[in-house]
Amino acid sequence: MERPGFTASLVAGGVAGVAVDLILFPLDTIKTRLQSPQGFNKAGGFRGIYAGVPSAAIGSFPNAAAFFITYEYVKWFLHTDSSSYLMPVKHMLAASAGEVVACLIRVPSEVVKQRAQVSASSRTFQIFSNILYTEIPFSLVQFPMWESLKALWSWRQDHVVDCWQSAVCGAFAGGFAAAVTTPLDVAKTRITLAKAGSSTASGNVLSALHGVWRTQGLSGLFAGVFPRTAAIGLGGFIFLGAYEQTRSLLLELGRASP
Repeated sequence: MERPGFTASLVAGGVAGVAVDLILFPLDTIKTRLQSPQGFNKAGGFRGIYAGVPSAAIGSFPNAAAFFITYEYVKWFLHTDSSSYLMPVKHMLAASAGEVVACLIRVPSEVVKQRAQVSASSRTFQIFSNILYTEIPFSLVQFPMWESLKALWSWRQDHVVDCWQSAVCGAFAGGFAAAVTTPLDVAKTRITLAKAGSSTASGNVLSALHGVWRTQGLSGLFAGVFPRTAAIGLGGFIFLGAYEQTRSLLLELGRASP
């Protein structure tokens, strides 16, 4: 069983993560403001669309790198034949492990970023300092689907998929996952933006969902679904395409080096 290029996975994942977060940041800001309890206009509307970008820029490289190096390691560790019916389970477990590790970096960065997005007048460092002073900072669908689509495409064409084909699979998988998990993202946004000590800030997802349903109904649960789907769909295209391309290039350079 050949050991995968973990260094290539780390660098490629980090580069892809930074590219996506910076390119699609305005869509993420619009999504967050649509989901905020005060409403889109009061949260800032289209003003200060890059508010919170320092937090995203700092957290995106280590977050994406941590996900992919864990993802590749677990796939290698749980090696199964490509024709095995257990392949989707392997990818699901690898994606789950990657998300758990990446969340250790993503969650603090996400809290600061989202609060900056709905308070464009506040500086990112100021928000970060306030969180440290007053509080303790607190794709399971996308990646297995991405791998399954890649495997299907590879089987249909009788060869390994190209980087652009992997990017297309990423776009479909990301867009679908974004649409169906929007209510959970709404709950996450409400919990993230809640004032310290409030019932919502306790982190009870079902309670947050029930509160949104009670006050805004189905439209509230799917607030921001279009910018979220667009951002994650485009993000999947850029992220996974850039990851595959960068990783392939780094592995080729590694093989060419003496």
